Amino acid sequence: MANADPLLLVLKLANDAEEQAALLLKSAQLECQKRLNQLSALNNYRLEYMKQMQSQQGQAISASHYHQFHRFIRQIDDAITQQNRVVADGEKQKEYRQQHWLEKQKKRKAVELLLASKEKKRQVVEQKREQKMTDEFASQQFYRRHQR
Repeated sequence: MANADPLLLVLKLANDAEEQAALLLKSAQLECQKRLNQLSALNNYRLEYMKQMQSQQGQAISASHYHQFHRFIRQIDDAITQQNRVVADGEKQKEYRQQHWLEKQKKRKAVELLLASKEKKRQVVEQKREQKMTDEFASQQFYRRHQR
């Protein structure tokens, strides 16, 4: 393997880097989905709690119970606000990892293109060499025939 093109090693490293970036992107996507699910759960919990309170409308509710209800709703709203920030941070991380993956993919494709170009040039040189050998052989045969 002493004759192997060093670009093959570069290509292997580029492939490995792209695969690693793809794994990080997948992880970020899963984390984003998890965060969105948590936000959805908080919103659903708030909605259910509001429905519960609404179903008690018209009934006598103590002032302390009413105060606790509003305090609890504020806490849920604060948790929803915080979770919205967590979701936004996750989206930024996902976008960053997607850009990182795209850069790694672009580098890999550039190395592949360079290798393909080198191979094409090698084939052209090989074809010219073979054509030269064929021409020389034909010349020698022609020369030998006319020398007799």
